[in-house]
Amino acid sequence: MPDDSRAVRDGGAAACKAGHWTSRDGLNLFYRDYPGSSDRPPILCLHGLTRNSRDFEAFANRYAGRFRVIAPDFRGRGMSDRDPQPARYLPPTYAADVLQLLGELGIDRAVFVGTSLGGLVTMLVAATQPQRITATILNDVGPELDQRGLDRIRSYVGKPVRFGGWDEAARYISAINRGLPASNSHDDWLRAARRLCKEHGDGVVFDYDMAIAEPFNERNDGAVGFDMWPLFRQLAGAPLLIVNGELSDLLSPAAAQAMVEAHPDAQLVTVPGVGHAPELNEPEAVAAIDRLLERIG
Repeated sequence: MPDDSRAVRDGGAAACKAGHWTSRDGLNLFYRDYPGSSDRPPILCLHGLTRNSRDFEAFANRYAGRFRVIAPDFRGRGMSDRDPQPARYLPPTYAADVLQLLGELGIDRAVFVGTSLGGLVTMLVAATQPQRITATILNDVGPELDQRGLDRIRSYVGKPVRFGGWDEAARYISAINRGLPASNSHDDWLRAARRLCKEHGDGVVFDYDMAIAEPFNERNDGAVGFDMWPLFRQLAGAPLLIVNGELSDLLSPAAAQAMVEAHPDAQLVTVPGVGHAPELNEPEAVAAIDRLLERIG
């Protein structure tokens, strides 16, 4: 596995190793590797549709050291290669990439943290290799997705917007997230913009391949194209934490409650005032994650 062995430092977060692996179809894919104890299973952090591994900077800053934290960029995002065949931008492809990464790193089991798309990928891993999962954190995603959230995401994903600067990008990101959480200041949205975007020439653009929208928009459910409940049930062999934004338009309270009832060892935490998706640094989310990881540790 190629590795430039250089360290990256994420806005005050713990230093991490920048790693690369080559997908089975020849793409150079990137991951951040934060060192931690070898006595505990590592934490694998999987980001959302238009996001990247920078979303987990604060998470890694909190848990690295006690746990090894690994955060890949899915193909087409961040520092991973763009795929010349957009039809491959699908959750099963990402799941195969993730399993290949774990194999090359020699990791048999991990705590999976999946935000939105990352949660769908986690369920796909559970469907084929459930023994890989020590515990799961599903962040505002489940086997039932609310059409309102899918339609909102579809309204902006894949549209090549160019911003004149970071302030303009921050205002746009606030707008597409319905201004939630309402408690966010402009500086909070600026920090979000720097995770989601990059400088390009004399402007700022989103840090993902616009072509990821093609397969997403072809599917009415925007996800994997079939009933996801059987996949979800494959998570039953390990503890599960469901994090739900109180104002989420993607994971409804009813769907979240159905998930709890369908899993023998599930906990649900609702983050007040937050839409899709919580950042996992909210006090309610942190307390619930701490409790889960104490069990693993």
